[in-house]
Amino acid sequence: MKKVLLSFIAIFVFVQMFGQGNKEVKPVYREVSGLEVIQTVYPSAVAVEKVNNVWFKIVDSGKKILGYTLSSKPYSEGIKGYHNTTPVIIVLDPQKVIQKIALLSNWETAGYIRKLERQNYFNSWNGLKCNEAASKKASADSYTGATISANAITKNIEIVLKKAAENKL
Repeated sequence: MKKVLLSFIAIFVFVQMFGQGNKEVKPVYREVSGLEVIQTVYPSAVAVEKVNNVWFKIVDSGKKILGYTLSSKPYSEGIKGYHNTTPVIIVLDPQKVIQKIALLSNWETAGYIRKLERQNYFNSWNGLKCNEAASKKASADSYTGATISANAITKNIEIVLKKAAENKL
């Protein structure tokens, strides 16, 4: 029994030291279309049209305004997550209430982003108007295992909401 236990411990230590769990995770670029994100909220959306430097209107095939969207992409260059920039898209209804926040194309580790999704990180702003969302402070420290990504995403959300307030519709 003692030999079996020692063998098991030796195998466990060997796997931990030399197994796949110890290899560095290489980032993989995940391309995300802003329109595809928008269509998860507004399936009939066919286009996004620029209103000003920050605001874009979401329209259907008859040019009816379905809602609005904001993107942090032009402002996110210096905001780095674990691997690189973490631009976000914010989808709002016609009353400018947040319906969805999602990452755009990024290099973040998919497992950590899924962890944030499971912890409802991206949903924490849903149902808030822009001014309410701008004053909300999501505690990135509470998102264990993805703090660096969460901090960068939060900064992106804050900066695009600030720009939206400065460039009203």
